[in-house]
Amino acid sequence: MRFLSKIIPTKQRGDLGEDAAARFLEQKGFRVLERNWRFRQWELDLICRDGDTVVFVEVKTRRAGSMGTPGDALNRKKQARLVKAASQYLSKHDLWDEPCRFDLAAVIDTGVSMDVEHTENAFDLTDHTGGW
Repeated sequence: MRFLSKIIPTKQRGDLGEDAAARFLEQKGFRVLERNWRFRQWELDLICRDGDTVVFVEVKTRRAGSMGTPGDALNRKKQARLVKAASQYLSKHDLWDEPCRFDLAAVIDTGVSMDVEHTENAFDLTDHTGGW
């Protein structure tokens, strides 16, 4: 494990967290299809395949000892943005008939390593009125 400085700019820490999350998911057998996929103002951090399922993964990275957990940032407003972006991705790639889900990769920067905790089905479309 390499030493990670505590004085890392937020964007760089986020990029390192996404790298760690992608490696973690690949080790679990996921196939990463896209990273930082953008449509207008919306972005999907990771888009993966887990078997036949299209998985939209939101990556949240925090320093160890920070207030709150990485998952705290995945509020309803953020979820709604992810749903909008995912619907555009599914449309553009003609994947509407494919099963899909929304996962969270919570990454903690310990200063020595990036520890990843993966939550499948971090939220459900039934939580959002109107769904897609």
